[in-house]
Amino acid sequence: MINRVVLTGRLTADPVLRYTPSGVAVTTFTLAVNRTFSVQSGKKEADFVSVIAWRKIAENIANYLSKGNLIGVDGRLQTRSYEDNNGKRVFVTEVVSEHVCFLETKKNRLANEPQGSQDLPPFSDDNLPF
Repeated sequence: MINRVVLTGRLTADPVLRYTPSGVAVTTFTLAVNRTFSVQSGKKEADFVSVIAWRKIAENIANYLSKGNLIGVDGRLQTRSYEDNNGKRVFVTEVVSEHVCFLETKKNRLANEPQGSQDLPPFSDDNLPF
């Protein structure tokens, strides 16, 4: 069986970092992925995909990425369900990331942002998750 997802897109918001009770880092974020075709009006549309990352990858994403960053995600599709506070069954489909690539440099990102935007913190290759 094959369960492989490869996506390239931009973060729709800053990643959210949490820790499990046993201290394992987990980050969730949504990736906007442009479709390869246009609708009748000629306008491009995007899909919004929920992604989850664990451990060191999760910490690196939360520490070095923010809304608008272009990234690549390689992982697997996962579906799960849970019961909400009202007793209703909620189904979730998400990508569990195994590899994440930062696809633009800080310099390129900042050149496209309006003046006064916040800089991303510096990092070295030693901190990359891949």
